[in-house]
Amino acid sequence: MKKEHTGELFTFSGAVLTAFFPIITILSYKIIPSMFSLAISTLLTSIFFLAYMVYKKKLSELKNPILWKYMIGIVFFISILYYVFYYFGLTKTTSGNASIIALFEVCTSYIYFNLFRKEQLTFESKVGIILMVLGAVVVLAPNFSVLNLGDLFVLIATFCAPIGNYLQQKASHISSTETILFLRSILATPFLFIFAYMLGQHLQIHQIKDSIIFLLFNGVLILGLAKAFWVEGISRISVTKANALNSIGPLFTLFFAFIIFHQIPTIWQSCSLIFFFFGVLLLTENLKLKLRHA
Repeated sequence: MKKEHTGELFTFSGAVLTAFFPIITILSYKIIPSMFSLAISTLLTSIFFLAYMVYKKKLSELKNPILWKYMIGIVFFISILYYVFYYFGLTKTTSGNASIIALFEVCTSYIYFNLFRKEQLTFESKVGIILMVLGAVVVLAPNFSVLNLGDLFVLIATFCAPIGNYLQQKASHISSTETILFLRSILATPFLFIFAYMLGQHLQIHQIKDSIIFLLFNGVLILGLAKAFWVEGISRISVTKANALNSIGPLFTLFFAFIIFHQIPTIWQSCSLIFFFFGVLLLTENLKLKLRHA
């Protein structure tokens, strides 16, 4: 039981840090192109974890061939697909919308892990999934007349994460968190720089200097420390439960967005949180719908 509580604490702490992610990223966009922001932040993450690996004397873990096998999938589904879609989404939507839509990952993860393990869905789980879908629809609803690609990109990102998280969970049983996150970031970095150039984005030295605080914050604290908390969390509790606990993040994001951007949560955002809240309770079996017969 202590192991599970530790996992929950790691996950919750990571969720609070990650709540700053869409806000800091949007602030960096005013100075530096989106894909370069992601690429440089990822590079800084790899430097951070390399230094930590050297300090902890974990470089020998890089010799494990099974770990490298897992890393190919982790990098593809999380470091490239998930973050590329998420970063693109943030260029065209608000931080509040992005954080709320990202909650849909609870649903996609639950479906993936149940199908993968061939487990049956309970009645509460089915209702919970429906509520999660409705929550995402409520956020998207105001933009149906003119499709908001930002919202759609963030939604697509939630379908990329479950497979990567499954592989990450498996890798955590044979390697340390710092090694996994070092490989995940260093392997993704060149692809992200190439992708930025393919999109025609350009980078100048003064842009890096002007945005270095934001890049360090994302690279070290969010893509670094917060993700370390996440990997430590899912090594102790299920990914589905971790995602459910992670759903507290948007509440902090909306609060921080109000403080920094003076963005008052819309009626749509507020209503969607109700769907997500009860959806998470049902998916984690903290709320029962069936009445017991006497």
